[in-house]
Amino acid sequence: MAGFPDLLHRALFVSFALLGRRSQKAVLRRYFDWWHRRPDPWNLTGDAYEQHKYRTTLALLPAARPSRVLEAGCAEGVFTELLAEACPDAGITGIDISGKALERARRRAERFAGRVRFVHADLLDGSHRLRPGFDLVVCAETLYYVGGGERLRAASRRLVALLAPGGHLVLVHPWPEARRLHRFADAAPELAKVGEHVELDCARPFSVALYRAPRPRPAGNLNIFSPAPRRPGQQ
Repeated sequence: MAGFPDLLHRALFVSFALLGRRSQKAVLRRYFDWWHRRPDPWNLTGDAYEQHKYRTTLALLPAARPSRVLEAGCAEGVFTELLAEACPDAGITGIDISGKALERARRRAERFAGRVRFVHADLLDGSHRLRPGFDLVVCAETLYYVGGGERLRAASRRLVALLAPGGHLVLVHPWPEARRLHRFADAAPELAKVGEHVELDCARPFSVALYRAPRPRPAGNLNIFSPAPRRPGQQ
C-alpha cells in the first residue's frame, strides 16, 4: 500500500487536474522544472528500489528487437539510457514535461551518437505530434500525474495510438494503484494484455503490465470460419 507521503503526493496532482487543461499543463511544467532545479531529485541513478524496478522492467520486455522505442515521462533519461543499451538497434525517443530535466537527459545520452532524442511534451500535449509506429512504448510512474477520469482515458488512448501494429506497451506503476491507472489499457479493444508481474517483495510494491497491439491479418490467410481471438481471462 502507498504510504501517507505518497497519498498526499497523489492528492496534489488530483487537485491540479481540476484546473483547465492549459492551466494544468502550465502548473505541471513549473512544478517539475522546480523539482529539477538540482540534478536527479529522486536519486533515480543510485536508489536501490529504483534500480530494482528498472531491472525488473527490462527483464520483462518482449524478446523481439524493436526499431523504434518511446519512453513517456523520461525525466533526466536514467531509464532511457538503459533502454538504449538494451535495444542497441533502436531509435529511442523520450518525452517529458520538464525542459530542465530534458537538458540533463540530452547530456546523458550524448554517447549514443544521435540514436536517442528527446521531445519537450506531455501525454496530453498536441503541439508536438509524434509520428506513430513505435514498436515499444514504455510509460512508468507517470499516469497518476495526468489526473483521473477523461484525462487518464485520453492519456491511455494516446499511448495506444502511438503503437505500431504488433507493438508492445509497457506500463509500470505502484501496486495496487496500477489497477486504476491501467484500467483503460486493460479495457482497450485494440490491445491484448499478454502479461503482468506484480512485485510485492519490496518497500513499495509495483506492477509491470505488458500489452500488445494486434498485427493485421494478411488478406489471403483470412479464415472466415475461425473464431475471434480471445482476450486473456475471457471465457
